[in-house]
Amino acid sequence: MQDIIVIGGGPAGGSAALFAAKAGKATLVLDNDHGLTKRAWLANHYGVSDISGPDMLAIGREQAEKFGAVFKQDKAVLIESGSSSVTVKTESGDSYEAQHVIVATGLAVDAAQQSGLKLKPGTEPRVKTIIDTDDKGRTSADRVWAAGTAAGVSMHTIITAGDGARVAIHVISELNGERYVDHDIFTG
Repeated sequence: MQDIIVIGGGPAGGSAALFAAKAGKATLVLDNDHGLTKRAWLANHYGVSDISGPDMLAIGREQAEKFGAVFKQDKAVLIESGSSSVTVKTESGDSYEAQHVIVATGLAVDAAQQSGLKLKPGTEPRVKTIIDTDDKGRTSADRVWAAGTAAGVSMHTIITAGDGARVAIHVISELNGERYVDHDIFTG
């Protein structure tokens, strides 16, 4: 069983996976490889020169994998929340179990809808429906969280990446039983 399954490998999901894996959590990312970031040109990331979406995704995935995150290409179709774990079923027929799940599926909320998560109208242009969450990213299902555009934050990749990290910090804190903080120190 995983500590955390992240559904979606875009900026929100990749960032959540990076923080989760770096915190020592067994982290699985299920990504269907259909995200909008693959078509993006990014010229508005603080501290990063212009970069293509595919290059940014590759770097983010490499960072998360460096800390032990595992990426699998598959589409999550059903999320079943139980009292002590969450099961994610995929289009290929596989089933995965974790203590917590973070849904970071961008515009696609079909698995959330199929799973009975509470949804609400989106507020961003072109975003019709989002997953209803509390201020920490919790959804209407126990142990299921949402981050990024799927949870209603702006579609800008720098914002969704930050939201993925924010929600991951809350999940890690819950798993640890205390507030988790991740700071690296420059020694140069």
